[in-house]
Amino acid sequence: MAGGKGDKPANANKSNAAAQSSKGRKKETGLGLTNTKDGNFGEWYSEVVTNGEMIEYYEISGCYILRPWTMSIWEIMQTYFDAEIKKMKIKTCYFPLFVSNTVLQKEKDHIEGFAPEVAWVTRSGDSELEVPIAIRPTSETVMYPYFSKWIRGHRDLPLKLNQWCNVVRWEFSNPTPFIRSREFLWQEGHTAFATKEEADTEVLEILELYRRLYEEYLAVPVVKGKKSEMEKFAGGLYTTSVEAFIPNTGRGVQGATSHCLGQNFAKMFEINFEDEKGEKAMVWQNSWAYSTRTIGVMVMVHGDDKGLVLPPKVAAVQVIVVNVPYKDADTEKIKDACLDTVKTLSDLGIRSEADLRENYSPGWKYSHWEMKGVPLRIEIGPRDVTNKQVRVVRRDNGEKIDIPMADLVKVKELLDDVQQSMFNVAKQKRDACVEVTKTWDEFIKALGQKKLILAPWCDEEEVEKDVKTKTKGETGAAKTLCSPFEQPELPEGTLCFASGKPAKKWTYWGRSY
Repeated sequence: MAGGKGDKPANANKSNAAAQSSKGRKKETGLGLTNTKDGNFGEWYSEVVTNGEMIEYYEISGCYILRPWTMSIWEIMQTYFDAEIKKMKIKTCYFPLFVSNTVLQKEKDHIEGFAPEVAWVTRSGDSELEVPIAIRPTSETVMYPYFSKWIRGHRDLPLKLNQWCNVVRWEFSNPTPFIRSREFLWQEGHTAFATKEEADTEVLEILELYRRLYEEYLAVPVVKGKKSEMEKFAGGLYTTSVEAFIPNTGRGVQGATSHCLGQNFAKMFEINFEDEKGEKAMVWQNSWAYSTRTIGVMVMVHGDDKGLVLPPKVAAVQVIVVNVPYKDADTEKIKDACLDTVKTLSDLGIRSEADLRENYSPGWKYSHWEMKGVPLRIEIGPRDVTNKQVRVVRRDNGEKIDIPMADLVKVKELLDDVQQSMFNVAKQKRDACVEVTKTWDEFIKALGQKKLILAPWCDEEEVEKDVKTKTKGETGAAKTLCSPFEQPELPEGTLCFASGKPAKKWTYWGRSY
């Protein structure tokens, strides 16, 4: 996958060096991609996220610098999600980055699930620490000793906290920007309730917010479903997720997860309370998170051979206005028209900027902003000034539309159309990859064709392990992605594709990131 073992791909630091041409304009020599999405997806992806100014490779393998173009997307998602969970009375907190080994080891199943990924601090200056300190891979064991301290009676419930932070997970073989990195940003919600019913309700409320984040903001279609026992969160009762799919690679991506932890952690950390009858009871807990992985999924789904394609809702710049001067044209008049256009758009609440740089040709600027994925480009030349109009070019499909300068409010409608169109196209592509298989031979054939496979399953762990073993290859093994909540009809007598036993449910299978 992109970047091999975390080393920079050959083109990652390629300078967009500009050579000065005889006309005084800079002629770009490094703009554009050398790989195609269909030709070499891994290298294409590395180029897109670097040339699109989203990330820069860092000297430590698996760590990446998130540039402003990325952080603006993260902030827009954060603003949406934070406001929604605040409506649910979830409060913001922050817990330390470090966790003691004693606490970490307390929940056995949980730490076993994360053990290979935990990074440890063992030295301070020249001195060895007497007791090594772990850096959080997730915060259950960091937070729950304090839940135990703060929760005493039923009036202390529910306790609903969320923190925006970074976590570190060290062990993996193929670092990929956003998708699999050693440090990443995320939100993690941790809640405690008096009853299982309350916990179950919240799990699905949060999962719906994740669906909206992907589908309404990132224009990426997802499936809501439940993870298998084998794939659930270590130490939890059950895990729900939104699953995305990358048609070009035939791989699923776990987009975000909402876990019901049951009472397992409450038992380990003694999170008890006195209920309304004065009797001692244990809390029911949830945890849920989405990370900067969301941004990588968006890039993989929408990007093309010209670079990024950003959905308008999350683009830092929704409209870029470019002046197109011709010989002997009144360049000042064109510039003024560009600045007036930006002001009008900004007053309409549209994030817009003008690119009036004189040392780059209009063609170069078009390519530059296409690489960065700006949803709409407005071109203004002498003829446009005369006709009191602007030329609008869509990034998603290249369509060109002329709009009167007096009617720029139409740009808002156009942005809405781009957003919806991007989702529709992505959904059509995803749906075209779904293959329903009922036998092992059909399953293997579909797997070879990079399909998202929906198959009847007996829901037995041994069968799932067997499928993993039998399909293991250079590109990884097939596994369950999720069992969708929206289950197709399962006719009586339907057999599991892998075991031949009676099927209990329909489940999505495939290779994954």
